[in-house]
Amino acid sequence: MFLIGLGKADITAFERGSSMLGYGMYSHIALDVETPLFARAYLIQDIDKQNKIAIVNCEVCFITPLLKQSVVDYIAKHFPDLGLSDDNLMLSATHTHCSPAGFSSHATYNISVPGFVQHILDKLVKGIVEAIVEADKVKVKANITIGKSNFANDIPVSFNRTVNSYNQNPEVKKYSFSERHLAVDREMTLLNFVTEEGALLGSINWFAVHTSSLPNNFLKLCSDNKGYAADYLERDLQKKNKNYIGAFAQGACGDVSARVRYNPNLPFQRGKYEGFYSDDLKSSKFCGQLQYEKAKEIVENNQTQINNNAIDYVQQYIDFSKIDILPEFNNGKTGGVTSPAVMGVAFLEGSKMDGPGMHPFIGNFAKTLSNIVRNKEINKAKNKSDIESEKTHRRYTAQGNKHLAFETGEKRLFSFTDIKNFFIPGAVDPMIHYLKHFASLGLLDEHPWSPQILPLQIFKLGTIAIVGFPFEITTVASWRLKKTLEDILFKQGIEHIILSPYANAYNGYITTFEEYQVQDYEGGHCVFGQWSLNALQQVSSNLATQMGKEKADRDIPFLREAPISDKYLERFAYTKSFYYQKIEKKLAKKENKILLSSANYDKKIDAQINK
Repeated sequence: MFLIGLGKADITAFERGSSMLGYGMYSHIALDVETPLFARAYLIQDIDKQNKIAIVNCEVCFITPLLKQSVVDYIAKHFPDLGLSDDNLMLSATHTHCSPAGFSSHATYNISVPGFVQHILDKLVKGIVEAIVEADKVKVKANITIGKSNFANDIPVSFNRTVNSYNQNPEVKKYSFSERHLAVDREMTLLNFVTEEGALLGSINWFAVHTSSLPNNFLKLCSDNKGYAADYLERDLQKKNKNYIGAFAQGACGDVSARVRYNPNLPFQRGKYEGFYSDDLKSSKFCGQLQYEKAKEIVENNQTQINNNAIDYVQQYIDFSKIDILPEFNNGKTGGVTSPAVMGVAFLEGSKMDGPGMHPFIGNFAKTLSNIVRNKEINKAKNKSDIESEKTHRRYTAQGNKHLAFETGEKRLFSFTDIKNFFIPGAVDPMIHYLKHFASLGLLDEHPWSPQILPLQIFKLGTIAIVGFPFEITTVASWRLKKTLEDILFKQGIEHIILSPYANAYNGYITTFEEYQVQDYEGGHCVFGQWSLNALQQVSSNLATQMGKEKADRDIPFLREAPISDKYLERFAYTKSFYYQKIEKKLAKKENKILLSSANYDKKIDAQINK
């Protein structure tokens, strides 16, 4: 038995004309709101009131370090009696790609917006805290049950978007493109919260499918498939408890798409319904409907009750830019390292299934430029032992065959540090234009462009361990990471391990070493290099080991990135992009098309819920 409270609050932070977060495209701007966005909070405390944890699932693309720290600071200032800190609060994201941007203190995630939007950050912080406070107010004695169920193979809910990379892993069965629905993890794991009288309070589940049913030409804020799933489940189960709250958290979806089929007449993969706008919405709702039906099935069937009411938590901030991989985490091999974060050309080219990026012609030019830079730097570093030569050796060892482009850790673009004078003119691409603009303001010099020091967090909830980490991880990489954690945590009495990606911060992907070599989009966005998974396994193993010790005996070094000043954020303030200013009238006309409804599909769902 635990003390459990659930809360829900609106976090719909809207700035018309600003870029949305997810596709990273200056043209993917917010014109309106299709659905509200919510934060759902789960506050769990032991009966003795000694230990408490809070999990908040947010309908945003990902959590930024600034958002997490702002929430922690707000709670400390206004609600100190909550007993929540950075260590026992986990913020996770559903990863919807139609969500607000502009709430990061790192340049990478603000360039396309363009800039930092204070009121968006404020709205997110206040909504998240409101959900937590509400959860604390309504705590009651309750039990936790856990249930798991696989989607049948013929349910079109998720598809591996990079089967060729998946097939490089030696432990997997090889699948063709037509079998890509089998090259994913089809299991949903759900925690159910039930009062001692047997009334349903709510649930939270984890399932892997990208929340990108809506493409990069859908120009309205929307919670996408997981938001629709939550709405359907809540409306259904609120017939039994009007305050029921159900969250659909994200799983290991790094290589998993909701897109069902390929339509050669359209620019990229589509969902079940092939048209634009209203049909994209129907595809999103369809995927949400499938997840809702599976969650309801788990809620209503036999589950395992968690009888151990112990609560514990550990968290560590780790500099992922300079990890030396021990042989035990690298198949006995030495020499594995990570380096400061780099986004490759494959990342800039985008995901062929979920949304393409730069034109192939520009991509080929970028690869050629990257090769020239690599050869020049490696030749220059030969037979030298200075610091710069050592950095060069580590960079290219860690990054392997990636075509280096956007070096967010070392603040370079194709090796150039003087960004405002980068040789490619801003007129070629708006992203280069805004990079140069921010560089001219001195905003690219003070901090890394993406976070290098990132949090790893483990919550113990009876016999359940919830592991939060700030990456999107591919299917096989998640299996290997879970096996590493099982080897340690099972000896501590843990029976179930839940991986919770997109938690507390964000910086790119985690792929397996084998997947990385292909350099699809996922490998190009695996920013700390080809041994990133090995590094994550190593530090996760260390933290899990600390979890097994008494609190007084735990050795968890304190480490944080340099704080961001308010003056820095003020200088980074949002201004409407020239793209939006130039075609605002055209967009207003285009918006009428976006408003096409999917009313018939809504009626179908309503009828099902109201049965």
